[in-house]
Amino acid sequence: MLRTLVHYGLHFLAPLLLALLWRKEKWWRVSLILLATMLVDLDHLLVRPIFDPNRCSIGFHLLHSCPMIGLYALLCILPLKRLGLPSWLHIVGVGLLFHMFTDWQDYYLWR
Repeated sequence: MLRTLVHYGLHFLAPLLLALLWRKEKWWRVSLILLATMLVDLDHLLVRPIFDPNRCSIGFHLLHSCPMIGLYALLCILPLKRLGLPSWLHIVGVGLLFHMFTDWQDYYLWR
């Protein structure tokens, strides 16, 4: 029960707290972007069973793979404005990396 509370708390409550730390004047927009990164879990629909508590998402699902995690890290550090890309992609990168951390800790710290 505690494992489930921590997992979903990190997925849904932590982004709201992170948004408050990001920019207080735009916390609502940032929190919506961070929560939207939950859509990365749509890759669970590509495998059977969709959910397996004994399976680590990291490295198994397409959007949870190491190359994709590298891409998410790049989104956090690239000079987006200089590249002509929207700055909200930084928020997406942070949200996706935090999502990967949440899934990682759910499997490795609670076994």
